[in-house]
Amino acid sequence: MDRAWPGTPFPLGAHWDGEGTNFTLWSTTATGVSVCLFNGAHETRIPLDESTYHVWHGYLPGVAPGQRYGFRVDGPFQPSQGLFHNPTKLLVDPYARAIEGDFVDDPSVYPGSGADSAASVPRSVVVHDAFPWGDDKRPNVRWDDTVIYELHLRGFTMRHPQVPAELRGTYAGLAHPAVIDHLTSLGVTAVELLPIHHFVSEPHLQRRGRRNYWGYNTLGFFAPHAAYASRAGDQVREFKAMVRTLHAAGIEVILDVVYNHTAEGGPDGPVLSFRGIDNGSYYRLATGDPSRYADYTGCGNTFDARRPFPLQLITDSLRYWITEMHVDGFRFDLASALARSLHDVDKLSSFFDTIHQDPVISQVKLIAEPWDVGAGGYQVGEFPPLWTEWNGMYRDTVRSFWAHGADGVRDLASRLSGSSDLYGDDGRLPIASINFVTAHDGFTLRDLASYERKHNEDNGEDNRDGTDDNRSYNCGVEGEPAQGVPPAVAGLRRQQVRNLLASLLLSTGAPMLVAGDELWRTQGGNNNAYSQDNDVSWVDWTGGGDPEAAGDVLTLAQRLIRLRREHPVLRQSAFFEGRVVPGTDGAGATKDLAWFHPAGRELGDADWFDGGLRTIGMYLDGRGLRHRDRRGRPIVDESFLLVLHSGDDDVPFRLPAAPWADGYEGVVDTTRPGGVPDGAVLAPGVELLVAARSVTLLRVVREP
Repeated sequence: MDRAWPGTPFPLGAHWDGEGTNFTLWSTTATGVSVCLFNGAHETRIPLDESTYHVWHGYLPGVAPGQRYGFRVDGPFQPSQGLFHNPTKLLVDPYARAIEGDFVDDPSVYPGSGADSAASVPRSVVVHDAFPWGDDKRPNVRWDDTVIYELHLRGFTMRHPQVPAELRGTYAGLAHPAVIDHLTSLGVTAVELLPIHHFVSEPHLQRRGRRNYWGYNTLGFFAPHAAYASRAGDQVREFKAMVRTLHAAGIEVILDVVYNHTAEGGPDGPVLSFRGIDNGSYYRLATGDPSRYADYTGCGNTFDARRPFPLQLITDSLRYWITEMHVDGFRFDLASALARSLHDVDKLSSFFDTIHQDPVISQVKLIAEPWDVGAGGYQVGEFPPLWTEWNGMYRDTVRSFWAHGADGVRDLASRLSGSSDLYGDDGRLPIASINFVTAHDGFTLRDLASYERKHNEDNGEDNRDGTDDNRSYNCGVEGEPAQGVPPAVAGLRRQQVRNLLASLLLSTGAPMLVAGDELWRTQGGNNNAYSQDNDVSWVDWTGGGDPEAAGDVLTLAQRLIRLRREHPVLRQSAFFEGRVVPGTDGAGATKDLAWFHPAGRELGDADWFDGGLRTIGMYLDGRGLRHRDRRGRPIVDESFLLVLHSGDDDVPFRLPAAPWADGYEGVVDTTRPGGVPDGAVLAPGVELLVAARSVTLLRVVREP
């Protein structure tokens, strides 16, 4: 066939109807478009002669799922005006449901080259969406019940001894029964997958013999990354099967999505898709100079979500992953870049308006990374209702408290109780705060207690990459020297990790753990392992060289998550008010939330501004919960006293006397392996000797 049938302008992309495939491509600046069919290296070019509403379209009878294809676009090539049309460049379909092959850094892919780029550019693939979902049901976990587990799909199973070698690092590997058993025994309710949209490695990494491991370099917004399939070409089916298996275990699937920029980089980067289709529409061009980009991402370009069609592409992609792939939510990388109307981040931007009114997208979990690299891009606490946020202030405050006890306890109290200062003034709830201490980007939990400086030498950038603001504490020895770590230092490190875990999982908000932190994982002090597709980044299931420590931390994580699940007072869905608990009054009055000084009294105004105070008691009254069960009945829980002490010396803490409690029973003690306390019951008003650098959780005992 040398000419396509007219076909239809919608739906966008390549769609098979059982007899043939309809191809479409949107461009406002093209003068001609051809679809290119590949049989191995052989290419057949077929012009798409019809153009409707800037959509070039055509129907090819007999073209079936599995067909490899791409586009070539004619039009003006004027880089100074932001126009990069060049029919020698093979272009990936922005709506491709599957992509095959890799991008190879070759002179032919760059704008000024007249050479054909087909040999160095991935192919788009026609797919068939049918899949036997059976009785698949979304877990629909409430936000206040949610515990997120951030993981890298490849690195999580590459070293798992029970996953067959051929399944390691794949969608099928994540769905393996041994992996599901670990997730369910840990108690997490959602996996947040680092980018699985099809991505490629940047030219500078290829030139150094490296590749992009994290995946924040997207080429296809609809296509699951092909290299994560256990069988070539099976990525769509295998991804769906993985989701179905996780759902059957009650675990939601959240995708870390990168819509803020693409793999094409700056204007002098490769021409792989969007740049050769309609550069000025897809990307934000610099004001007054269309040859340059406005770069709010630090990656060379910024996708222009202000414009109707690029915004439609984003929402079409989101709906596709929800409806066809059954995912349960999204974490938006550098979300502030998507919400910039002109230069400022705008809560009324078209991006937010479109997401909020969409009947499909608005019903799933929406998580923002609330910053970008541009001026004014740090927007923690500023996203509108419906959105939750990675709470960077939580991370920084908790790290600082346990590292060096900086700035007293005022900020810590705000973070432990849900960050009402950030989310309480605009209709949002404590669950708007995604609490985290570690993420893929930065130190692991073990490394936070082992390194005070980054050690990224192996990244090949002279240790210049990665943040210097780690807020970590090495417990007296930097890293793990060849002669070994003194036992006292090793013990303190384990205790510090227990402290960080306990702080995270006993805070109000939605906690996020990072895969491997519960297994004593280390990256050797590397806090920017984005190109480390090796043992540096892969989860070590043997315990990171210290199985005893790994068992200790895993036991504590399991206990804390179970406690959180069993006690609604530890996962409140409404902000505390410090109000008197109904049914208590006068001398017997208690509050839903109260803060205690080591002297046994409630904290006063001066205490909140005492920069040297390193001990705080957080009293949670389970009789003062303001949320109800599904039938509208009041929820009543036990009460707890949480004591956090980051000082280097033991300190006496007088336990609040009546009416706060008739006694206290130990529940968690981070000075002990697994956090398991000695089980003693303490009288109210006595002085508890709180160990240096420790967390103690006490259950309130009340006489009948």
